[in-house]
Parts: sequence; C-alpha cells; structure tokens
Amino acid sequence: MRNKTETLSLFGSELLTKKGVEKKGRTTEELERLDLHGKSQKKILPLCRLKYRDIWEDPVNGHKVGVLDATKLEDVKKIMGVEKAKLVVNDPPYNVPVGNANTNALFKIDIEKYLEFSEKWMRNAILAMDKNAHIYIWLGADYKDNLQPLPDFIIMMRTFKELKPRNIITLRNQRGYGTQKNWMWVRQELLYYIKGNPEFNVEAEYTDIPKILRGYYKEVNGRITENLERSKSKYIRAGNVWVDIQQVFYRMEENVPGCYAQKPLKAIERIISSATSEKDIVVDFFAHSGTTLIAGERLKRKAYTFDIDPIFAEITIRRLEHFRKTEKTGWQWRNPFPEIEDKKERIRWT
Repeated sequence: MRNKTETLSLFGSELLTKKGVEKKGRTTEELERLDLHGKSQKKILPLCRLKYRDIWEDPVNGHKVGVLDATKLEDVKKIMGVEKAKLVVNDPPYNVPVGNANTNALFKIDIEKYLEFSEKWMRNAILAMDKNAHIYIWLGADYKDNLQPLPDFIIMMRTFKELKPRNIITLRNQRGYGTQKNWMWVRQELLYYIKGNPEFNVEAEYTDIPKILRGYYKEVNGRITENLERSKSKYIRAGNVWVDIQQVFYRMEENVPGCYAQKPLKAIERIISSATSEKDIVVDFFAHSGTTLIAGERLKRKAYTFDIDPIFAEITIRRLEHFRKTEKTGWQWRNPFPEIEDKKERIRWT
C-alpha cells in the first residue's frame, strides 16, 4: 500500500531479487523488486491499463482503483465523489532508506519536507472520512536518525483537531531485520485515530490463539472465578500487540513479487472487521500490492484505493482478477506479469 515516493521501514522486510530459482531448497521470486530494477518497470508500463488521473471501476462489487496523487485534493475528490469512508487504512512512505539504496521509490528526504507531504495527504484523508470514522496509519522509525519520522509524525497529528488518538498497535514479525550490535527489529507500528464517535466491533479483536493460561482470580456473586471462566471467548484478544500475524514473504500464497513491505492480509481484515459493516466504504491512499482491495472483496466492503505509480495500480487490479479466477490471494513467488517472462528460461512450477 505505497506510492512511488515511498520509503520502507527497517522493520523486517526481506529483499529478494533473483528470479524463480530453487537453490539448495530455497525458492525466490520470479520478479525482482520493482523499485530496484528499471528494466522490469519499462517492460511493465505498457501493460498498465491506467495512466495518471484514470480510475478503474469494478463492475462486480463497485471497487475503484486509480492512479492518483494522495497530496492533491482534486485527485481524492475524483475517486470519492460525494461518498465518505467509514475507514481509511494508509501505508505511506516511511522516509527510511533500505540497504543504502536510494531508489525512486525508497529514498530519504528532509524531515520537514516529509512532514509537509504527510500533512497534505492527512488533510485529504480527513475530508474523505465520514463524520464518524476510523483511520489507521502504518509508520516506521529510523534508529540511525533519531527514530524519525515516527515521533515527528505523531506530534504533527496533534494539529488535526478533528481526530482523537486511540492506540498504537505493534505487530510482532516472525522474521526480523538483523543487526550485529543491536536488538533485532521485529516490530511494525500502526497508529489508530478516530473522527467523531464511530462504532467498534470488539468481537473482531479475538484471535485464533486459544487461551491456555489460568489466573487473575476474582470474586463474582460470592464465588472465586478466574479469567477463562469470565471470558466471552476461549481465544486470546489481540490487544495492541499482535503476535499472531505472519509477515508476508515469498513462500506465502498472498505474496506479490515485485512489491516490498507488503502488509499482511490478516492484519487488514482485522482492522476492517473491527471498524466497518458490509457494504461500507474503505479507502487506501497507497495501494501498492492491493491488500486493502482483496480484504474488502473478501469481507464484502467497497474498497477505493489508488497509487501514484500506474504499475502498482495495475498490480492491484490484477490481484483482484487473479483472486476471483483462482481464489488465491497472491502469486507466492510467481510473476504477476507473465507477459514479460523469457519463455525459454521460464521455470514451470507444479
């Protein structure tokens, strides 16, 4: 869910650049990370059905995908029309370089310019929201640069009086960003704010992790009880530390080769289930791999999403079409653009 000016968190993304080759039992992706490989971009661009300010409308369930700029109000109005969103889920640029590679998609800019960029798209997001709505924002921190932009962004958010902070959620990744002289980075941060007084479905907070620990005894109606007896569910609630969601990587079905920092479908579906009802509108300003669109399709919500890069808009549309055709949520290590593959060298996977 990112646009072309994005940056990537240091929090645990594996960079895979080889084509689909299995070596010593290790399979890698058939499409290189697109921000690092201009040749792949040049091959894919002619395949994109949208150009800047175009919007694709889904004839089946009413989703929309556009090539638009999140900082321009006229672009946001173009996709929203007079409709309002009950939920906004945004995964914006992190302003953190990855692997010392300054690319068109992953680069670091001056923090003041980054906050100016953030303020513009945040203001547009608020205008797209219903009077009672939720907004979630993924964000990272560069420990090599005073942990920016996370604290700077939080302070900036204080200027938006329409919003109230509700929580900071941490995702605990199973795969981390290693370092020899520091603790391994295995977390991602998710900021949660509300506008007005929206409903929250607490049932969506329950995970599929069973409760196994007894304790916390309390007297109820004259009898000592413990937490398993009093709970509404036999499962653990997610709380604001999510440990049951696997970071997306190339061996998972939902993986989309060519993308980076892809967010887990389970996380997006948890957010959507807690904040919306069927047929509500969910908006994502930074489509990237199209996860919000797939989550909306599976949960019967309308998803309006866009990206400033036509390649990621095309990936988003293709992912929906692929899901409807195969019921698979992604491509694992396979190429979403088979048209650009070298047929002589292509490996057929079974």
